[in-house]
Amino acid sequence: MSEGRAAPLEELRSWPEELCRRELPSVLPRLLSMYQHSDDWIEHIQILKVIVEMFLPHVNHLTLEETFFSQVLPKTVKLFDDMMYELTSQARGLSSHNLEIQTTLRNILQTMVQLLAALTGCVQHVCATQDSIILENIHSLPSSILHVIKSTFVHCKDSESVYSGHLHLVSDLLQALFKEAYCLQKQLMELLDMVCMDPLIDENDDILNMVIVIHSLLDICSVISSMDHAFHANTWKFIIKQSLKHQSVIKNQLKHKDIIASLCEDILFSFHSCLQLAEQMTQSESQDNADYKLFQKTLKLCRFFANSLLHYTKEFLPLLSDSCCALHHLYLQTHSKFPPSLYAARISKAQQEEIAGTFLVTLDPLISQLLTFPPFMQVVLDSKLELPPDLQLPQCLLLVVVMDKLPSQPEDVQALWCTENQLSEATARISLFRAVFCSFEQCAGELSLPVYLRGVKSQGQVEVAVTLYQHVCVHLCAFIASFHPSLFPELDVALLNAVLSANMITSLLAMDAWCFLSRYGTAELCAHHVAIVAQLIKSCPGECYQLTNLSILLRRLFFFMAPSQQVEFVQKFSPKAAENLPLWQCISLQALPAELRKQAGHDITRVGTARCQEWLSSSRTWRELESLNTLLSALLALCHSAREALDIPQQTAIMDMGSQLWAFLHTNLVTGQPYGQQTLSLLLPLLGFFVQTLDPHLVSQVVTLQTSLLKLEPPDHVCLAVLDFVSSLGKFFIPQAFQDKLLPSLSSIFALLLADRNWIVEQHSLEAFTQFAEGTNQEEIVPQCLRSEDTRNKVVSFLEKEPQPSHSANITFAWCSRVYLMCHDPWQTGFVDETAVARVERVKQEKGIFRGHLAKVAVEAAKWSSLQPDAKRARQEFPLEEEFRSALQAASGALEAVESLLQKAPAPDWLPLKMAMLQERIDELRRRVL
Repeated sequence: MSEGRAAPLEELRSWPEELCRRELPSVLPRLLSMYQHSDDWIEHIQILKVIVEMFLPHVNHLTLEETFFSQVLPKTVKLFDDMMYELTSQARGLSSHNLEIQTTLRNILQTMVQLLAALTGCVQHVCATQDSIILENIHSLPSSILHVIKSTFVHCKDSESVYSGHLHLVSDLLQALFKEAYCLQKQLMELLDMVCMDPLIDENDDILNMVIVIHSLLDICSVISSMDHAFHANTWKFIIKQSLKHQSVIKNQLKHKDIIASLCEDILFSFHSCLQLAEQMTQSESQDNADYKLFQKTLKLCRFFANSLLHYTKEFLPLLSDSCCALHHLYLQTHSKFPPSLYAARISKAQQEEIAGTFLVTLDPLISQLLTFPPFMQVVLDSKLELPPDLQLPQCLLLVVVMDKLPSQPEDVQALWCTENQLSEATARISLFRAVFCSFEQCAGELSLPVYLRGVKSQGQVEVAVTLYQHVCVHLCAFIASFHPSLFPELDVALLNAVLSANMITSLLAMDAWCFLSRYGTAELCAHHVAIVAQLIKSCPGECYQLTNLSILLRRLFFFMAPSQQVEFVQKFSPKAAENLPLWQCISLQALPAELRKQAGHDITRVGTARCQEWLSSSRTWRELESLNTLLSALLALCHSAREALDIPQQTAIMDMGSQLWAFLHTNLVTGQPYGQQTLSLLLPLLGFFVQTLDPHLVSQVVTLQTSLLKLEPPDHVCLAVLDFVSSLGKFFIPQAFQDKLLPSLSSIFALLLADRNWIVEQHSLEAFTQFAEGTNQEEIVPQCLRSEDTRNKVVSFLEKEPQPSHSANITFAWCSRVYLMCHDPWQTGFVDETAVARVERVKQEKGIFRGHLAKVAVEAAKWSSLQPDAKRARQEFPLEEEFRSALQAASGALEAVESLLQKAPAPDWLPLKMAMLQERIDELRRRVL
């Protein structure tokens, strides 16, 4: 600064207050002119300090903007930006050896500190001279100061990289710079808190300026979030306060999406920091009080941000339609990092309780607020919602929370959530019921592990953890019991669709919910549901998993019917009519009263055996074999559930009918025809019920047929039927004349099936062998079945209840195994030495693989969604196609048998003549075909 200018400035500093006030009109313009034309940073600061300290107090507050701020602040901001640019440019050359650059940088920083102090003086003056402030009178001040503050904080935040490892050479001045910016912002917020706005004015500059101020502070929040938690929280508190204070005039101009997004981002950041601290303390088992205090401080910050979000959402909810995705994502993200999620941080139970009770509890009222907001419902129930594996469980838990809250809402709100909307592809949504089942289906890993959640605390009982399945099932049933009756049609559709699902666990959940509905509702409702399911079963075109699921549901629902309703069902779907037997193969007669059970059993036996005899006396076509299987299935169900209701003549009739069927069952027929395989699978367990009274010749034929079948690797259900029969032979006394033939065959059957690599067959083989070994008096056969060391070890482990290591290379198949075993014993997972951590990591990997597998299944299911056959292959075009195939296969088998005999012995004299006659018939048939 030149000495000519410095002297007048120093002189002005000594002027008394009265002289400054009197000379203001003449001196202030000269000082402002000097400020505008000065090129020296130091001189700028000196002039600014003189104006602020000596003359600003005497400027009329109504003319501050015009007289001072509009002329000084643009130049001040440019000056600050120039210094910041020079500082950043020179910082790259900073080192302890380059004293010149070090001095230059320190001088710039000191000048910037003085500039911020001068701006603080401006703000303090405005605050001190006015009780309320009209933003229009100072509109240059907030924006200029916020620009300077943000630049300062950004520079301080990036200082590690800016100063390239030499930060210690200027750290003291950077701290001073940050402190001065902190004070400046604090003073500015005090000033802004004094701003008054006319609520009757919708559009003016004040509204725009206030909106700019709020969003500028929002930008500053993103900068300081990791620098000073308390300062960060206070800035947010001010943003929320000002937004609510001026809500009536600025609500339509605020960028609510940006505010909500920033709040959600800060919540997640502080929550992750909290989890990291908790995880570090858990891993180190540290009792350090300082670590715990930091954890508590961070947790309180989480709660503060969540409460701020809750408050803001409550006040501006109608304007938050484009923020619902962020709010939905916030809920999912927080719960994905917290137990029981597979992807949760590993923290102690005490810290879990503290986090849940301090922070997560605040998200519950947030969902209550959003429950009545259609855009949020649209996001949660979006038909195209695709979530990564870590967010699938949180989505399921969110839907459960919604179910818990909906009953207290009006009918229209419940209807909004529980009805589907397919008006347009862009806005298509599914119902809450369907969403629950879809989301539940995607939690395969959590179900198979299984994960545990806090149970519902009952009065006088200790709270017990429950599996995810139990959690969803209980809350779904509670919702069914309390939602508005007008929504039952939506529930019926969702339950039926879920029962028909290809996913076993989803279908089981729907059945459990349906059974609850039947028990909770009236007897008439239960009877109505049973009748509907019965009609669906009768209308199924053929064997499919949907028919299996409906059959299980009918069996379960039948137990809940009132006796009078059961009588009506027996009358409506009488077992005396053969067309109703597909229903009675699904029903356990144990559900019926004794007299009705005896009557139904008699009718099923009479119709079943009579129709079987008709089939045995007919042409025995494959088409008729399908109906025969229905008869056998109904008889088998009768024997399973109510054998005691059958008298001796009825049991004899069933046994005689079964014996006669064996004449038709030969190896080629069974292995080549699905209906024949099904017949065998039904007939074997049926004969097993009467094994103690079977003729030894018949038993020998059956065992011989089984031995031949197993060598041809039949389908799994045939293997299971074989096991069912041979397990019952432990009760059968084998005459001495048949032992040499039967015992080697039995040992061969058990040895083959115990070595099977299919986990279902293996499990049933172990159970069947154990049952046979415990009952048989032919003890010498047991060691013959266990010649393989691997088989011996497997049986010993089974008897000692030890889980077996999985030998399946297919990870998806291993998962299916665990789901099955989970239904019986969740501890039998097949991984003996696996730690809890390793188990979770494995399930996470399997979940990803299984997700891809399901996607492929969905694509295939879409191709084969219709149960109707392709028109090009309709049966009408070839009404006897199956019969032709069967006849040709039988003829081919006969020729192979003749060929085999010729290899063992010379041909009889009559054989050439018979073969010539056959050749003539074949030629005649060929001419007819061509």
